[in-house]
Amino acid sequence: MTDEEIHLPHVRKPVPSLTIYDVARTAGVSIASVSRVLNGHSTPRPETRDRVLRAVQELGFVPDGAARALSSRLKEVVSVVFRRPRAETQAADAEEFDDEADSLFFMDVLNRGIEVAAQLEGFDLLLSSVDVHEHSPGGKVAKLAGKSDGIILHDRVLTPNGVIRLADRIPVVTLAGTPTRASVNIVGDNVAGMRDLAKHVLGDHGYDSIAYLSGHGDSPDNLIRGKAVREVAEEFGLPFEDGPNWSGEYSAAGGARVIRRLIEEGRPIPRVICCANDQSALGVINELHRRGYRVPDDVAVTGFDDISVARHVSPSLTTVRQPIERLGALAFETLYTMISGERPAERQIVLPVQVVQRSSCGCRPETAPAVGAPSVR
Repeated sequence: MTDEEIHLPHVRKPVPSLTIYDVARTAGVSIASVSRVLNGHSTPRPETRDRVLRAVQELGFVPDGAARALSSRLKEVVSVVFRRPRAETQAADAEEFDDEADSLFFMDVLNRGIEVAAQLEGFDLLLSSVDVHEHSPGGKVAKLAGKSDGIILHDRVLTPNGVIRLADRIPVVTLAGTPTRASVNIVGDNVAGMRDLAKHVLGDHGYDSIAYLSGHGDSPDNLIRGKAVREVAEEFGLPFEDGPNWSGEYSAAGGARVIRRLIEEGRPIPRVICCANDQSALGVINELHRRGYRVPDDVAVTGFDDISVARHVSPSLTTVRQPIERLGALAFETLYTMISGERPAERQIVLPVQVVQRSSCGCRPETAPAVGAPSVR
């Protein structure tokens, strides 16, 4: 006699490969919510509990001992680690800049993006910093790994080998770092952004010399941006300057210090200064003004990031707009899928950026459009 002849109801057989992460996706809730329901916690809302139980029944999910153990081990915490800036602020800089606090702005926006995305999935953040000059941050990061389901590392926290070792223990996403075989890196399109910017100031404005004021020497973003400016200068056959004398360390104080030294040493200032980030560009503009130079009439200055202050300074800053908060949100979303047991499709995710023309390069801000359509490499 067949099943059809005795009219047995259709029952979906349990699928051994199903996990609590499949339940979370089907129910449209976070892994944390599934974990709480499976472990009998009283905290989930009734509608959340009902959605989870319906998903369990629909999938035929059987929470065996391993699944229950896995869900009970979920900490619902993600650690975020960044390097604390220590700008070399000299007496001449102290009155104008407080980079110890100000240079955290970019990271604050990134971290806000991470936090908002984490809250949507019921996760908390554990924020920690390591000193720029700390020789062995690995021990501190390893302790955080024991308290977290995954870790997001800002650039320069660990070496690529250190990231690989950490990723053998716990899911890892890096922001503006170096891609590895074991982690995922989230980054803005530094190459396209800086090339478009350099082409704009050299091609559209016709300036005849250019310099790159760099960030930290071990920053992957910094190295890529500097290389892009150099390549465009070579394509135009124009003089290009960079190197140790042009290190602004991503800070306003550092940018001002570079300009002060050049002027005091009697060295000529290039017609365009492309800075590694907006903050150092603001320091450059401030020091040029103090020394009697007009921006952009004597020297054009550009930045990178498009932090909020860039549009409010005088002259307003031409820059490359990064989707800063989205970078942070995507870092968590990617880490969340890794915590869920999914293998990432890509080891590096590149988000589009866009040149924003303002006064500091010589454009008229009321008519200047953005340069270049967003593109993803």
